[in-house]
Amino acid sequence: MSWFLLIILAIVVFMNRYILLEPNIPLRLPKWFQQSLQYSAPCLLTAIATPIVFMDEHGAFRSTLLNPYFLATLLTIVIAYKVKHTLLTIILSLACFYGLVFWLH
Repeated sequence: MSWFLLIILAIVVFMNRYILLEPNIPLRLPKWFQQSLQYSAPCLLTAIATPIVFMDEHGAFRSTLLNPYFLATLLTIVIAYKVKHTLLTIILSLACFYGLVFWLH
């Protein structure tokens, strides 16, 4: 995935969240529409992360049993569930990922 595409996706998410949810902008949306917009960031992040986790740089699927990306994803979910502190979760998850990459490759 190129940096250009990542920046475009970030701009789309920011504009989506800012224009439609900023209370100082006079645009008013129905309550159900505002609630549905809360799922836009997790959906975009899932769409970005899934190919990174399951595919290598040549487009072939990685084996899931010894895939450090997949194992780090599972560890991140467990860490986030147990720790419930965003910064600590990120630090521990990155340490687990780099440890798995070093150990499995």
